[in-house]
Amino acid sequence: MRNILVTLKYDGKPYHGWQVQNNAVTVQETFQNGLEWILGERPDIKGCSRTDAGVHANQYCLNFRTQHRIPCERLVPALNSRLPKSIAVLKAEEVPEEFHARYSCRGKEYLYRIWNDAIRDPFLDGYALHYWYPLHLDRMNEAGRYLLGRHDFTSFCTVDSHREKGDFHRTVTALEVVREGAMVTVRIQADGFLYNMVRIIVGTLLAVSQGKLEPSEMPQILAALDRTRAGVTVPPDGLYLNKVIYAMRNEE
Repeated sequence: MRNILVTLKYDGKPYHGWQVQNNAVTVQETFQNGLEWILGERPDIKGCSRTDAGVHANQYCLNFRTQHRIPCERLVPALNSRLPKSIAVLKAEEVPEEFHARYSCRGKEYLYRIWNDAIRDPFLDGYALHYWYPLHLDRMNEAGRYLLGRHDFTSFCTVDSHREKGDFHRTVTALEVVREGAMVTVRIQADGFLYNMVRIIVGTLLAVSQGKLEPSEMPQILAALDRTRAGVTVPPDGLYLNKVIYAMRNEE
């Protein structure tokens, strides 16, 4: 039995998230349909994360087990020939039996893109948040620095009994807000993320930019363990799973 790790990227706009759902088209189901056509079987797939409806991925990892002997270098073009243009397989490789796309992951990086201009860009509809108010990146970055390190992120999480159980502590290793022209990008890297954590952090940083919150209030918001103390949950349109980190890849 072979254990195959597949790395892909996808446009989340046509899909209702990653995970298979009743009466909704998802990335997982679409990928499994293409894989089944090639292998003649429908393996159980383990994904690295559950992305929500409208969320995109520059890098998404999954693994499955199969006895099929197709070489990995042939599996990539075979899958791409069967998948829609919204999904592209980047790589396939054999990994050790114990590898699991979710549980072997030691960290992830997300990007949130904000089109900060008075005029909307129709080509960014669904791919960046259109935000026309001035953004004060110095205040946003100052606030973000308080979130670095290991904290209980209950205040920055939408509690979902089907998703979130147990420890709400996460370690944020990087958080920065950068501008390139009218495009502002929030980059967050952590050892793991809670439900809507990135979208709530971004909403809180926007509140800081507006002056509704002060950067120095971040420690109190963390300590409160109260979702109502943080900012709004921004739409999914601008959110991208950008990187999945595994020890075997020696990624930092």
